[in-house]
Amino acid sequence: QVQLVESGGGLVQAGGSLRLSCAASGSIVSINSMGWYRRAPGKQRELVATITSGSRTNYADSVKGRFTISRDNAKNTVYLQMNSLKPEDTAVYYCNAYGITAFGLGMRDFNSWGQGTQVTISS
Repeated sequence: QVQLVESGGGLVQAGGSLRLSCAASGSIVSINSMGWYRRAPGKQRELVATITSGSRTNYADSVKGRFTISRDNAKNTVYLQMNSLKPEDTAVYYCNAYGITAFGLGMRDFNSWGQGTQVTISS
């Protein structure tokens, strides 16, 4: 199994910044993509940003120009730098990773989620 551990959430005022981190561990052969999703109160989970092993990024329109996703492939870690935060960014942020893991004498796909970290932006 592949485990994801997130850190960096918290409470900040509007206009402030936070940096989220997510480290993947386990019998990882390769990670194709890592990303961040969020679920605001009363809403469905939505994509925030993703990044491939080749550093191709994808952002939700609502965060473009304010959030930056990056990854350290050697550390199997993904980061989300969040600037100019708004109250509507308040949500639980979840890390996701999918790729290939060792399984027995072979390999199989994995798609793992972190436990979530709370981000609260006060107005």
